[in-house]
Amino acid sequence: MANPINPGNRKVIIFTAFADTASYLYEQLAPELRGSHGLHAAMVTGGTGLPKTTLKTRRKGYDIQEVLTLFSPQSKSKVSVLPDEPAEIDLLIATDCISEGQNLQDCDYLINYDIHWNPVRIVQRFGRVDRIGSPNQCIQLVNYWPDISLDEYINLKERVESRMTIVDVTATGDDNVLSSQANDVAYRKEQLKRLQEEVIELEDLKTGVSITDLGLNEFRMDLLAMVKHYGEPINQPSGMHALVPANPALGLEPGVIFALRNLNNSVTTDQQNRLHPYYLVYVNEQGHTLASHIDVKRLLDLLRTCCKGQQEPIDALCRRFNEATQDGQNMANYSELLSQAIGSMMAVKEEKDIDSLFGGGSTSALVNRIQGLDDFELLAFIVVQAQEAHS
Repeated sequence: MANPINPGNRKVIIFTAFADTASYLYEQLAPELRGSHGLHAAMVTGGTGLPKTTLKTRRKGYDIQEVLTLFSPQSKSKVSVLPDEPAEIDLLIATDCISEGQNLQDCDYLINYDIHWNPVRIVQRFGRVDRIGSPNQCIQLVNYWPDISLDEYINLKERVESRMTIVDVTATGDDNVLSSQANDVAYRKEQLKRLQEEVIELEDLKTGVSITDLGLNEFRMDLLAMVKHYGEPINQPSGMHALVPANPALGLEPGVIFALRNLNNSVTTDQQNRLHPYYLVYVNEQGHTLASHIDVKRLLDLLRTCCKGQQEPIDALCRRFNEATQDGQNMANYSELLSQAIGSMMAVKEEKDIDSLFGGGSTSALVNRIQGLDDFELLAFIVVQAQEAHS
C-alpha cells in the first residue's frame, strides 16, 4: 500500500488452495484494512453461499461475478454493470474457483499463500492478471513456499498418495499404477524446484513439457466451445484469411499472423514450439517479426483479442484489402511476407539450437530442421490492417 508497483494501484489477489485458509486470512486482514486504511476486501471460495465483502449494501450481498467486477472495474466494465456502486475492492482473497476464465488484469500483485502441488495451477493463477490489455506497466507474482524443505513437502504428499493407491489397488484388483505416479512425482518436483530456485521465463522452460502447457487450457476451452457450436472444421480449405483492425495499444500492429503446418511427418516433436507441427508467426508490414513461433501464449492471446466474438466481416477493411489485392488476384505482397515469416522462423530455430548446445539436457540442433517454404502448408492467415486515417 505504501509503495505500489504501479502508481495508485493497490489491488492485490491472495490465492489459497483451502477455503478454511481463505476464511482465516479474511478474518485477519479485512477489518484492519477497512479500519486503518479505508480499503475494502472480499473473499471468494466457490461455496454455495455469497462471497464475503466489507462493502455495506442494502441488498443481501454481491455474487461472485459482481465481486470480481468491483475488484477489476476496468476489465469487467463496472460502469455498465454496477453503475450505482461507487466503491471498489482492493484486496481479493480467493481459492482456485477463480483461477481460470477470469479477466482480473486491473490487479498488479498476486500472492500464492500456499503452493499448489500442481505447478500448472500456479501459472493458471498468475494468468488472471498476466493478460493482454493490462493497464499496468509491470506485475508481480509472489510465492509463499512451505516452511519445511521442498523435499519433505513432496515426499510427504507422495507417501500419503501412495498408501491411498495401495488401498485402492488392493480393494479393486486393478493393476499397480505406482510406477507411473512416481514418474509424475519426479517431474512435478523438478518443476517446483525450478520455480523456487530460479528466475525463469515461464514461457521458456525446457524440461520436457512446459509447466505452462495447461496455461493454454483457456484457448482449448474456446476451441471446444466453437466445435460444439459449429462442428469440426474438417472441410475448410487451406489458405483462408480474415481481416481485423490494428490496435497498437493491445499489441496489434499492422501486419499478418500466419498459421502454418510443418509437412515433415517424420518429425514428432519440437523442443521450442509447443504447437508443433503447427506454427504461428506474426510479422509487420515490413516483414519484421513481431512475435515468433515460440511465443505461443502471446500469439494466442493476440488472436483471441482480435477475433473472439467477431462473427461478421468488417466491410471497410474488406473493401480496402480487395482494392489493394485486386480481389485477391495479386497476393505478391503477402507471399513475400510469408517467405520472410518462414525465414524468421529458421533464424529463431538456429539461435535456439546454438543455445541448446551450451545448455544442460538434450540439444535441439539437427532436430526438426526447417529448410524453407516447401516445408510448410499455409492453413490460414489474419491480416491486421491499419485504421484508415480520418480527415
